[in-house]
Amino acid sequence: MKITTIAFSLMMISLTFTSQGQEIKPIEVKQIMEKVADWQIFNFRNTFTHEKFHHPLDWTNGALYVGMVKWAAMADSDKYYNWLKNIGREHDWKLYYRKYHADDHTVGQMYLDLYKKYGNQNMIEPTKKQFDFIMLHPAQTKMNWDALYCQDRWNWCDALFMSPPVWAKLYNITKEKKYLDFLMVEYKATTDFLFDEDENLYYRDENYIEKRDNGTKVFWARGNGWVFAGLVNILNELDSKSHEYKYFLNIYKRMAEKLLKIQTPEGHWAMSLLGQKYYPTPETSGSSFFIYGLAWGINNGVLDKAKYGKAVDKGWKAMVSHVTEDGMLGYVQGIGEAPGKAYADKTEVYGTGAFLSAGSEVYKLHGGL
Repeated sequence: MKITTIAFSLMMISLTFTSQGQEIKPIEVKQIMEKVADWQIFNFRNTFTHEKFHHPLDWTNGALYVGMVKWAAMADSDKYYNWLKNIGREHDWKLYYRKYHADDHTVGQMYLDLYKKYGNQNMIEPTKKQFDFIMLHPAQTKMNWDALYCQDRWNWCDALFMSPPVWAKLYNITKEKKYLDFLMVEYKATTDFLFDEDENLYYRDENYIEKRDNGTKVFWARGNGWVFAGLVNILNELDSKSHEYKYFLNIYKRMAEKLLKIQTPEGHWAMSLLGQKYYPTPETSGSSFFIYGLAWGINNGVLDKAKYGKAVDKGWKAMVSHVTEDGMLGYVQGIGEAPGKAYADKTEVYGTGAFLSAGSEVYKLHGGL
């Protein structure tokens, strides 16, 4: 009996190492992305998530669409583009209801990406009109969390994923520098306010700057995932020789260096980035955004593959291991603002968006065209 138990244990260890050592194949990346995308579309209005069904223009779905557009560009069918276009048409290509709030700008990323493909002016006019209004009537509030109308500016780090890429895309499409100028002023203000120069990470908002969790500074994984993925989505729209590009690239590289150092042995990132010991549960939304950003850096020649490639591969394999047989991405932390809980049987639409974004770059990294 003892010999049999030992043999079984050795077999399981062998299988684990074999799995970890398996080469990532582009076709398999594409297959798992399709499974996850199809599951999410089928369950779009179901309550498999932590929360109730979100409005189609809510930031949660906006983040889903960011990844879904990337998947649509890879897919062998137009059904994903058609699904996204139907959402835009149903809502007259409008942003969500709050004029200044970054969360309600998120869906604009999808609209502008579809415009790039189809050239339909209706897809961008409402966003352009709203952003023109914001520039003519900029929010005057302070960045402090208790200031009146403080979230009319980007005073929480999540906002750096939600709104800035829309401004960058609008600049790229129109070539009107006013959009880029507005982006730079506001992004720098947020970075000056929330970026920790020693740790090269962002605090979620002012309330976390002085907080400590088991003696460590509190850097929320998904919050920094929002920032890191948002940086990539901005960099994709800018001239690589411009000083604006270099500004964002500097932040990106500093974050990438830090993320490499704090990845867990299992391949994910702890929900409190400096507190692995206290947050051992995997979390797939923040981790997927980090994988997306790191893989993009290798693919675009700004990160060394020899240095970062293993981290990307280990991370991707960890994310894939949390996809159910049906295609649901598990271990997505629910809506929040700080490290918390995640469960194998819980998901959220933004987690799917992050996973699809990650897959789009992992696919390229391993030879997918």
